[in-house]
Amino acid sequence: MNKNDLVAQIATTTGLSKTDATKSVDAMVEAITTSLKSGDEVRLVGFGTFSVAQRTATEGRNPRTGAVIQIPASKQPKFKAGKGLKDAVN
Repeated sequence: MNKNDLVAQIATTTGLSKTDATKSVDAMVEAITTSLKSGDEVRLVGFGTFSVAQRTATEGRNPRTGAVIQIPASKQPKFKAGKGLKDAVN
């Protein structure tokens, strides 16, 4: 399922127009992104938790040449599925 499929499904389920459904999806994604940028986590009970994990700097190897390279520290978004989502999938 891609964004267009999601928008169509939301529009059908809620009775909203596709334009309004698109605005809703975009607003949700923007709100989650803004919250993660500020260092907060987003908990959707029954669905899951979005958070940010700090990855430390490490050394890696170029598989082609075998040369050692430095991999810089970075922040990575994470998602942990909640019980309701896990139960629905299984």
